[in-house]
Amino acid sequence: MRPNKFLQLLKTRGPLTAKEIAEELGITNEGARQQLIRLSEEGLVTYISSTKGVGRPVQVYELTEQGNASFPNNHAALTVELLDTIKEQLGQDALEVVISSREAETVKRYKAILKDHESLESLIVGYTDIRTSEGYMAEFRKEQEGQYLLFENNCPIGAAANTCKHFCESDMRVLKAILGDGVSIERMDHIASGERRCTYRIKSLIYQP
Repeated sequence: MRPNKFLQLLKTRGPLTAKEIAEELGITNEGARQQLIRLSEEGLVTYISSTKGVGRPVQVYELTEQGNASFPNNHAALTVELLDTIKEQLGQDALEVVISSREAETVKRYKAILKDHESLESLIVGYTDIRTSEGYMAEFRKEQEGQYLLFENNCPIGAAANTCKHFCESDMRVLKAILGDGVSIERMDHIASGERRCTYRIKSLIYQP
């Protein structure tokens, strides 16, 4: 079992015990522990002791900052440097033009890919596939008819988003443009605010149960 599967599982599911990881990956508890020890020695995972119900504390594993950095981050240092240069040399207005241009091109590209997707669920499926291919590790869950949760477990533009929060606002507008006016979208979790992933609650305004 390759260690990257352990990192991906912790990235998408959050903190887990060795037993939970073993069950998810279909391996023995001992095999999971050995891999987790190796990843811990490499500085990619860490653990805390947690009490779940009655009994002895268990070790719950999670990614370290180094572990999170092993996922796509689209040339973070260069991106931040370019953004700072644009802002310092050309001003905030120029930076807004760059963000708006990126947003317009993203919407155009996504719509071209999703041109044959008509239903809300089909659009969400297609959007999730696009975002995953771009490094966002996206997935969704249908809560009930007309209501969904969309998760983005990684932010490949995280450094840029931390430097300029307008990127996050732009991404929200892209999602709204793709799903259309007949939905409400609420961001519940936000990586840039220190949470593990970005979570969006999507609700159809047209569907009536």
